Amino acid sequence: MQYKQTLLSFITFMIAIFAGTKSVKAATFSVLADRLDNAKGISFAPDGSLYVTEAGIGGNGACVPSPSAQGNNLCYGSSGAITQIKNNTSKRILTGLPSLALPDGTQAAGAHDIKFDVTGKPYILLGYAANPNLRNALGSNDLGKIITPDFNTNSWKNIADLASYELTNNPDKGDVVSNPLDFILDGNNFVAVDAGGNSVLSVGIDGSNLRELATIPNQVITNPIFPNSNAIAFDSARVPTSDAVVPPSEFSVQSVPSAVAKGLDGAYYVSEFTGFPFPEKAAKIYRIGENGKPEIYADGFTQLSDLSFDTEGNLYALQYANESGWKGNFDGSLIKIAPNGNRTTLASGDGLIAPTSLTIGSDGDIYVVNKGGLPGQGQVIKFDNRKSVPESTSTLGLIIISISSITLLTKNKNKDPSPNLSPKRREALKPPFPHREGGKGG
Repeated sequence: MQYKQTLLSFITFMIAIFAGTKSVKAATFSVLADRLDNAKGISFAPDGSLYVTEAGIGGNGACVPSPSAQGNNLCYGSSGAITQIKNNTSKRILTGLPSLALPDGTQAAGAHDIKFDVTGKPYILLGYAANPNLRNALGSNDLGKIITPDFNTNSWKNIADLASYELTNNPDKGDVVSNPLDFILDGNNFVAVDAGGNSVLSVGIDGSNLRELATIPNQVITNPIFPNSNAIAFDSARVPTSDAVVPPSEFSVQSVPSAVAKGLDGAYYVSEFTGFPFPEKAAKIYRIGENGKPEIYADGFTQLSDLSFDTEGNLYALQYANESGWKGNFDGSLIKIAPNGNRTTLASGDGLIAPTSLTIGSDGDIYVVNKGGLPGQGQVIKFDNRKSVPESTSTLGLIIISISSITLLTKNKNKDPSPNLSPKRREALKPPFPHREGGKGG
């Protein structure tokens, strides 16, 4: 197989030094909803109600092999749900949505995101995190699709089958795995990221013209740090059994696109979680303009899970964890990126744990899905203040950022440095949040 690979340059390395974020514990938050099952996406309806998706905990139904948890199965159930938060009260208003998860309820895929059009009509993105060809074996093939629900009748209709595109086209030419994770409603189209296919897809709101907008490339990291035998297992099947395991000098890392947002400039911005071994400071935010080519907009992040713009063009990036997840520390961060590139950490740790999604209210307040991907532990939180500490910025750092903004990805068709590992299956040690094979699954 051939892989598009990105070489990290000295400039990129220097950006991580001069423009990296600092840990700040200035923000406090209130909890609006609690005890959610693998909470993922969050969005406001036009009437001001807040909605959060719950991917569920799978069930006792048929099972399919997990592409990330090798040797384990994801089993089907109808445990997914949509929770509404209105007038300081939360309640599930849609239940019975399809869900896949490991037997303990972790690594769930199901209801990943929700959006509303201007009339208040809801749309839900359902993830999958497995080979789309196996869906029929589950007794339900709704996974991997966009649906529109009727909250009054607790029913839904299919709009578009995103997983089918991976099955038919396999844009990144890797393992056939689909896991639609995040989407936006842009005019008469949906734009979604498939964390399994490493792709950005577009489809009409009527289900027509399903197509690929871009494929997010792998990157090659030098001297990767692999988890040792004492590491916390995102996926126990992927933890090396001996400290004597010597990592290769170069390693191809999957992008695992995690979110998409539209900027004031009309371009799409895509964050990446990155695959195994989840290298710190290696996650990027790509800008996709009219030419359809992903270009690095900002980098130096760790395990990004969501993006959102405010009305002034500031981009908010959510880090699921500030360290490689296999270290066992799931303190996350909320980072604000100004249009000029300056970064500010609004929150880091101090109760912000494994966050999966964010949205910004009409009043500018920030709402986050906290402890996402954890069965029975998910929360919706609202930041009570937006105090922040600006990042230190040097002249050299600004110069480097300017240079980086015009540096394009180098695309080489190199031989995979680890031929014995299939590229998507290198997304070892999946965290409880993302089943982002090949590639919010939790």
